[in-house]
Amino acid sequence: MEKTLLSFGHGYSARALAARLIPQGWRIIGTTRSADKLDDIARTGVEPVQWPGADLRPLLHEARHVLVSAGPGPEGDPVLNALAPDIAEVAPKLRWLGYLSTTGVYGDHQGDWVDEQTPLAPSTRRGQARVEAEAAWQAIPGLPLHIFRLAGIYGPGRGPFAKVRRGTARRIIKPGQVFSRIHVEDIAQALELSIGQPDPGAIYNLCDDDPAPPQEVIGHAAALLGLPLPPAEDFETAEMTPMARSFYAESKKVRNDHAKRSLGWIPQYPDYKSGLAAMLQDDT
Repeated sequence: MEKTLLSFGHGYSARALAARLIPQGWRIIGTTRSADKLDDIARTGVEPVQWPGADLRPLLHEARHVLVSAGPGPEGDPVLNALAPDIAEVAPKLRWLGYLSTTGVYGDHQGDWVDEQTPLAPSTRRGQARVEAEAAWQAIPGLPLHIFRLAGIYGPGRGPFAKVRRGTARRIIKPGQVFSRIHVEDIAQALELSIGQPDPGAIYNLCDDDPAPPQEVIGHAAALLGLPLPPAEDFETAEMTPMARSFYAESKKVRNDHAKRSLGWIPQYPDYKSGLAAMLQDDT
């Protein structure tokens, strides 16, 4: 039980954490909505569970650690909607619960810096839903909650190289626009460190040290591949989906000093250039 982790919405970041914990003797139970993903999860050494569907209450009583990656939907947080009383019941027995949120809770700061003390002022529906979900988790008495506000996640299989190779990448130019990013392995490292030194109530921003305009990242990826610079398009006139356009509604640089000080976290990929270089090396 001491090394049992129940992972709700066992996706990209959770898999990276599991890959670190399983060699140390951990039992990881991962939920997925899709039956098609069960075998894929099992091949990583994680015990897959299709949920909603399965009764997770016995597993909640077995686990001492819980990771929640599942995001809120139109009706709110799916885990709390289904299991809030059960989670409240087991809260005193849990050693650690990690909730993966987003730096979108801070809203737009026109390129200025934010940290964990910055007031939450989301400017998108997704960001507001995250603020409400964080508050709902914080309202559970005695829960050893740790909130991780993640910047834009990239890593193996999730980066700009495929679009650059296909010739479909674009450099969307919006003056003053800047994003923070985080390599998935650096997320996993921070989660592992937090599990080893629980600090209930803690909130951590997880991002690298180099916030950058998105067009610079695309341009650097093309240079690494030795391919032509993708075309530049003005944000105001570029054809984009509403979802893609919404990501440009906020511009900010995110500080990670608290995670470094409190967890002893040292990002393996402190900027997008080192992260992309590692991805390209693994890809060849």
